[in-house]
Amino acid sequence: MNPRKNANRHPRWRPWIAGAGAALLSACSTLAPPYERPAAPIAPQWPQAAGAAASGAGRSAVELPWRELYTDAKLRRVIEMALANNRDLRVAALNIEKARAQYRIQRSELVPSVSASGSQTTQRTPASLSGTGSDVVSHSVAIDVGISAYELDLFGRLRSLKDEALQSYLATEETRRATHVSLIAEVAGAYLSLAADTDLQALARQTVKSRQASYELEVERLNARRDSRLEVRQAEGELEDARAQELSADQQVAADRNALELLVAAPLPAALLPESGRLTSLLADRDIPPGLPSDLLRNRPDIRSAEHTLIGANANIGAARAAFFPSISLTATFGRASTELSGLFGGSTWLFSPQISLPIFSGGRLEAQLDAARVQREIDVARYEQSIQTAFREVADVLAQRAVVDGRLAAQRKRVEASGEALSLVQLRHANGVSSWLNVLDAQRTDLSARRSLIQAELSQQTSLITLYKVLGGGWSAADVSAQALARP
Repeated sequence: MNPRKNANRHPRWRPWIAGAGAALLSACSTLAPPYERPAAPIAPQWPQAAGAAASGAGRSAVELPWRELYTDAKLRRVIEMALANNRDLRVAALNIEKARAQYRIQRSELVPSVSASGSQTTQRTPASLSGTGSDVVSHSVAIDVGISAYELDLFGRLRSLKDEALQSYLATEETRRATHVSLIAEVAGAYLSLAADTDLQALARQTVKSRQASYELEVERLNARRDSRLEVRQAEGELEDARAQELSADQQVAADRNALELLVAAPLPAALLPESGRLTSLLADRDIPPGLPSDLLRNRPDIRSAEHTLIGANANIGAARAAFFPSISLTATFGRASTELSGLFGGSTWLFSPQISLPIFSGGRLEAQLDAARVQREIDVARYEQSIQTAFREVADVLAQRAVVDGRLAAQRKRVEASGEALSLVQLRHANGVSSWLNVLDAQRTDLSARRSLIQAELSQQTSLITLYKVLGGGWSAADVSAQALARP
């Protein structure tokens, strides 16, 4: 059988054969330059002092689930509420869905869009215009299926745009992960601040009781003529100062609770609030090895997001380059037409219309677009390098803090022990008439300051562990993401 003769016998298949051939021709590589990851502009090791203090065995931050670090049941419940309700995290999740849809839209440009249409036309021609000398009413019915303006991606323009959309989607996913990690750290930090201020509130109330007892004792000594009125007034002043500090502590606890509820995006039941004296038992007693600085490139979601943006900018250069070359688009339809609906399938129509567009003069627009794409890539390189440097500094800073925080806490505990014993001795000497009331006041103030500093040192120790966990990229949980997706209306 003669193939040419056979093809002439079936002309309705010509547009589809041509369209399939064009689709095969469009499967080519892009004009984007090869991507090369920029060298990390950081030292290969952490600063020696910080690294030595932070060395230790154990799982890395990304391998340690946050539920194993935050061991307190109330704290874990508060974090779960925040992950379910926080608006920032919800916006980040919706941004992922938007980026995914945009990627699907751009990817669909690579395949032909097939559509079907049907029409019916009735036309009346008056007798004065018709060739028969009488009114003529004509009818036509048509059904068409075809491809409209499908661009052949001969030079990879559409593929480059698709790659850019994909990298934008991946960058959005990493941004959501960074939001997730930051939210857990912020909630834990706010909860610890509330716990520390709750301890300060309890200390303020205890101080009021102590100052009240001292004031009453001085009143008794005045009545017994063993003290002067000056010492009574001094004791009264210390009592009122303690009451003012108690009110300030109450205000700070209320502010901390409001800040925590904003992160959680829901009212906190009283049963989930931290108890006094529990500050140092909210986290697991462990240290987290920092690994090498190069590990940040795969562990930090903000760095990965910046790299995806950089890869997308690199792909956009390919699209800008492809704009200099000819663009070929195809339109092909196959249908049936008839003057009667009953005879619709009696005759066939087809159309094949290729079109080529060659840029000749654009006033420098295409060159400017390519220059803009190249400059944008350099901007994204700088942002990527900056994100690495920022991450390196954050980790180095918290490692330096972790190197001294335990020693500072031990020193504060010894200070509290010494100040408490000194206060007891001064009070005993004053009761025996050996020391003046000014010595007692000075010892009370020193002891109160030492106890406050101890609470702050405990908070600093716990917060430094939370910060280290966050800056190393810990806190991401795919199980949490699945649970949020199921709970989303």
